[in-house]
Amino acid sequence: MTPDAAQGPGEWRSEERSRERGPIDEYAGGEIRAYHGIVNRWLLVVYAILAVWGIYYLLRYWGGLGPGLAR
Repeated sequence: MTPDAAQGPGEWRSEERSRERGPIDEYAGGEIRAYHGIVNRWLLVVYAILAVWGIYYLLRYWGGLGPGLAR
């Protein structure tokens, strides 16, 4: 399938993506396109590491009056 003069150069690609990943939602008159998909595993690992680091930091360094205020 090739784009014709009435369509923009990326229109045919979005139709192919729509078939592969489901319906594509368009916002701002087609300037922003989004589809509902899965979250990559590596991103879930990053979220987990950040959560563990946040809990560690909270338990290890939280408390007191702050730097230079404790006597």
